[in-house]
Amino acid sequence: MAVSVRASVLLTTTVSSLFFPFMANAASSDAENAALRREIAEMHREMMGEIRRLQARVDKYEHVAIQQNHKVLRPHHTLTAGGADEPQPVFREDPVVAVNHGPRSASDSRIALPEGPVQSWSSFKAATAKDENVDIGGIKIGFPKGRPTIASDDKAYAFSIGLLAQEDFGGFMGVGQRGNEAAGNFNKFTQNARRLRLYLSWRYKDWVVNVTPDFGNSNNDGAVGLFEANLNYTGLHNTTLTIGYFQPRMEEESAERSGAFEFLERPTIVDLVRNIAGGVARFSIGGEHYEKRWLVSGYFTGQKFGDRNTDSSIVDSQTGAVFRATGRPYVSKDIDVHVGVGATTAFKVNESSKGRQYTFSDNMEIPLGETKLLTSGALTNIAQIWAAGPQLAFRYKSFLLKGEYYHIGVQHDNVASSINAPSIGFDGWYVAANYTLLGHARAYNEKIGAFTTPGVEYDFDPSKGHWGALEISGRWSVTDLRTSGTTTMASTGIKENGETGDKQTVWQGGVNWYPNQHIKVMLDYAHFSVSSYNGMSADLLGRSGNAVVGRVQAAF
Repeated sequence: MAVSVRASVLLTTTVSSLFFPFMANAASSDAENAALRREIAEMHREMMGEIRRLQARVDKYEHVAIQQNHKVLRPHHTLTAGGADEPQPVFREDPVVAVNHGPRSASDSRIALPEGPVQSWSSFKAATAKDENVDIGGIKIGFPKGRPTIASDDKAYAFSIGLLAQEDFGGFMGVGQRGNEAAGNFNKFTQNARRLRLYLSWRYKDWVVNVTPDFGNSNNDGAVGLFEANLNYTGLHNTTLTIGYFQPRMEEESAERSGAFEFLERPTIVDLVRNIAGGVARFSIGGEHYEKRWLVSGYFTGQKFGDRNTDSSIVDSQTGAVFRATGRPYVSKDIDVHVGVGATTAFKVNESSKGRQYTFSDNMEIPLGETKLLTSGALTNIAQIWAAGPQLAFRYKSFLLKGEYYHIGVQHDNVASSINAPSIGFDGWYVAANYTLLGHARAYNEKIGAFTTPGVEYDFDPSKGHWGALEISGRWSVTDLRTSGTTTMASTGIKENGETGDKQTVWQGGVNWYPNQHIKVMLDYAHFSVSSYNGMSADLLGRSGNAVVGRVQAAF
């Protein structure tokens, strides 16, 4: 049609060029000239009308063609740009892999735990191979286990960001003031951001650097600190070697990782022994190795991150060691038996302007920033502190029973003191039972030598009768810090008139709901009883009471 329009315009131009010279040179009369002008004008009107009709038809056909082009489903294209010596960016849309909301197998259904063991390069490549990702110029962007990850095409370089967010809320009941005691801090209702960790991880093949700031680094809301900052090598078979600020784990409970706990917090005895030479952000050099039926780990340790900032008078930093060995003497589809031993020692504790001293103290396993009732008193003139004990666990189908016992030994430095102070010891243990009501039962993870979370077979979807995973737990915990004839409150390191320290017992029940692999909702009830100890302040003369605390957790 466009050709016809151009032909019509050309015809008009030709006619005009023929007639107008003729009119200029003709010697005709005015009447003839007028007749010719009328004839030309009529021809011009007809030609313009034809042009308008042709243009209208062209516009109509172009509009139809545009609409039809919008309906055409075109195949995906691959765009390659750049010269021969330049990187070739490739934008590709792979077939979309649907997210698996269920049913999941037992191994694929476990809760996302950002504190899992460091993966080797080969394990990392295998784990990310099946995850949905987008390729951009040889860079892969994906979300394995919901964690944003950027990696090179061969996975040699990688960077990922993980998250653990725990918000607690609850309060205490029946913790009344007795006699002339101070009331203490036992809120009827309060909140606490227990853990707010961002897991930043950089990888080059089997070398992995982890840096994890923690914006909930205390039982008191608002404290900011460091969870870890370390370098790891994973190139040896089933082995991870670590140096830097790390959390060496000597107990089954700690090995589970904080995102997998049955209760809000570890038993008190576990918290006390793990902090002797381990705990969060402890300088560590060592490693661990696992096989299908056993695990062994060992670390030389130093001071904790921030020790010298908290006490600028430290003139000699702590050194110590942590060791753990576990085994699985019997394993079947329905039965799993775990045995182990953990040991730790502080060869020397930090020496400050107060000398070498140490205090064992903890809350009632309720992380709301309350007054601590359990204490050993300040132990002075310390030469060495150590702890050791067994770990046992037994699973039968969906039922799990486990427990740990530890003895703590404290040796005084009699050379530094004019008094020959005896060695003293403390004890503690716990027994915990767990049953999975919905979802896959808790299972043993040989990579950490501990039991891990239930599995979410189907994501929460009431319209389809899916409710996620659900478990109930109970625990009895005892920590005894009493000792006779010895104290360290006085400068001599000795108290002549009897018992020091106190004893704490906690009974707990809890229920945990997992609507999917990233969200966890917890509710705990605790009844605690702490014996009196008149060597401490008026807040610590013994107390009993109850607490109800909930937690919401997100992990990626």
